[in-house]
Amino acid sequence: MPSALNIARSGLEALDARLRTISNNLANANTVGFKRDRAAFETLLYQTSRPGGAPQGADARFGMGLSTGAGVRVAGTERVHSQGGFTTTGNALDLAIDGEGLFEVTLPDGRAAFTRAGALTRNAEGLIVTPQGYPLAPGLQIPEGATGITVGADGTVSAQLPGEAAPTQVGQITLTAFINPAGLEPIGENLYLESGSSGAPLPGAPGANGLGRIRQGSLESSNVSTVQELVEMIETQRAYEINSKVISAADEMMRYVNQAV
Repeated sequence: MPSALNIARSGLEALDARLRTISNNLANANTVGFKRDRAAFETLLYQTSRPGGAPQGADARFGMGLSTGAGVRVAGTERVHSQGGFTTTGNALDLAIDGEGLFEVTLPDGRAAFTRAGALTRNAEGLIVTPQGYPLAPGLQIPEGATGITVGADGTVSAQLPGEAAPTQVGQITLTAFINPAGLEPIGENLYLESGSSGAPLPGAPGANGLGRIRQGSLESSNVSTVQELVEMIETQRAYEINSKVISAADEMMRYVNQAV
């Protein structure tokens, strides 16, 4: 039978994990395209001394069972992919997704990664890249000397070239959806990788098949609500204090028993 000390210890460990999750959310409250995490808990195995309906005598049965819980643990962290707010920047390569979908980029090792952070720029070769230098996929190259860049809501990219009256279309930005975006694997740098629980990537044009549309000159803010996180932090702190008191109470009871015996 698990002791009250062990049960309270499991509560402290689970609440510490929740506090670290809240801390990470607050730390990224101003990170472009960040999606908040939420810690999920589950009970540990129950110790059943008597099942419900067990015989009590010749003609009677217990109306309820006798089970004692063994504590709690963190089942996982769920990423909340709700829409963040929009901040207008006026930068032609600041792109926000209004709706579902992620931008796809290519990592140096050739793997595909995905992000909601649309703070893009051009490298020395004219390719559209992330601040870390990862090129957007499929690759888009802005011609040298272009005086203006226009990105349509459907992802079409046009450049104004010297000596031409009308803009020239230079490429198409696509978005990628997942059946379970909460299952994507975060790797830092605002990037996610496909995982076994996210499902396969489903690329498409913005505005088609349920994908969001592109908003040029804007960035998607974090979906973290500082008020909500602070309230949850207070709740976690109170629960941590209560579990600490349980440990103190159990210790006092054990000390009394040892001294009395």
